[in-house]
Amino acid sequence: MHINKSFSQTTSLTEGCIWKQIISFAFPLFVGNLFQQLYNTADSLIVGNFLGSNALAAVSSSGNLIFLMVGFFQGISVGAGVVISKYYGAKDYWEVKKAVHTTVAFGLAAGIFLTIFGTLMTSRILIWMGTPADVLPESTVYFRIYFMGSLSFVMYNVFVGILQSIGDSRHPLIYLVISSVINVLLDLLFVAVLGMGVGSAAVATILSQFFSAFLCLYRLTCKSPEEYRVYIRQIRFNLPMLRQIISNGLPAGFQNSIISLANVIVQSNINKFGKMAVAGSGAYSKIEGFGFLPITCFAMALTTFISQNLGAKQYDRAKKGARFGILCSVIMAELVGIFIYFTIPALISAFNRTPEVIAYGTIHARITTLFYFLLAFSHCIAGILRGAGKAAVPMLTMLCFWCIVRVSYITIIVHFIPVINVIFWAYPLTWSLSSIVFLIYFLKADWVHGFEK
Repeated sequence: MHINKSFSQTTSLTEGCIWKQIISFAFPLFVGNLFQQLYNTADSLIVGNFLGSNALAAVSSSGNLIFLMVGFFQGISVGAGVVISKYYGAKDYWEVKKAVHTTVAFGLAAGIFLTIFGTLMTSRILIWMGTPADVLPESTVYFRIYFMGSLSFVMYNVFVGILQSIGDSRHPLIYLVISSVINVLLDLLFVAVLGMGVGSAAVATILSQFFSAFLCLYRLTCKSPEEYRVYIRQIRFNLPMLRQIISNGLPAGFQNSIISLANVIVQSNINKFGKMAVAGSGAYSKIEGFGFLPITCFAMALTTFISQNLGAKQYDRAKKGARFGILCSVIMAELVGIFIYFTIPALISAFNRTPEVIAYGTIHARITTLFYFLLAFSHCIAGILRGAGKAAVPMLTMLCFWCIVRVSYITIIVHFIPVINVIFWAYPLTWSLSSIVFLIYFLKADWVHGFEK
């Protein structure tokens, strides 16, 4: 069954100038990711300046733990986006509707589960990570409150994934800008004006995230075309569609969880060097998020572009778009990396002016930033292969190098050379290995044909 309605509010990536289509779709993603990073960085900036280095360490170590908890469900959402894009590219709108409502049902179940599990397990995980004792109380408060709002960021990512899969990257950008401004204002009110402590920063994030999720839901239920409009009464699991979503998303979800677990182990090794190392490295991780913007936006754009075009059997167009996206991402990522390399001391000092914090952050940055082009290449190939329905390839590659090799390297080398630089070198080393494997696969394998199977 096909539903014939106008879909002028979205962008079909199966026709028109390839580079213009990719840029026009990727640019709102870039700006959206920029505000998402500002959103995530506001806590650290405000907390670090008003509450001190202990509070900064408590908030700055959040990235790996949070991604450990939500990465699996985000991976499933990626699989849902591939399924929706495929049917949307093939103009099979009945299947699009089933995929959309099944995705929303999955998001609700995942958000409720994560709220309960994350709230109960926060203290145990932080202790297992070896979080410094003088940081542990504030870290526990921050993370426990953060995970009480799990439903907000799970549903936000689900709604944004649906909109982006059908080519709408403009409205998620608008909603993210609004919620980012709200988050910063609430951070300033709670922390700087009212002095409510580190937990209030998590409250500000949750409230702003709920608001952006509500805006997305309003768009999907009241303003979207019939092809992918969400009807509350139709939100349920369609088992055949759920199997498709999970089969496409499970490799990405498993990959996210395993890699984030590896990074939690890396963080536990950094924790051994004390709270200044945690604060410095954590501050750099916030800056690093800006360096990853061209990487993530092109990888996301390529996943949608590839899946739509392969769904429409536009095989040559998919290949040309893949090459263009990789080239843009690699060049932009390296330019950003060079900029961060030379400006890192000043950037770290914006979070905290303690000399030790600045020193640790600078060491971390100057080891990794010049290798951003390798990370960009790996992520773009992974995005292309997910869009082509071959999510197992990036999963296995990243599991091998970004998890097994990375953890083994740190465990062995740090035992003999207990220097923090050794930990930081784990990243460019494993990015290099994954890039070599991805390059060989991309050049040799036929990742295009057979997508409809």
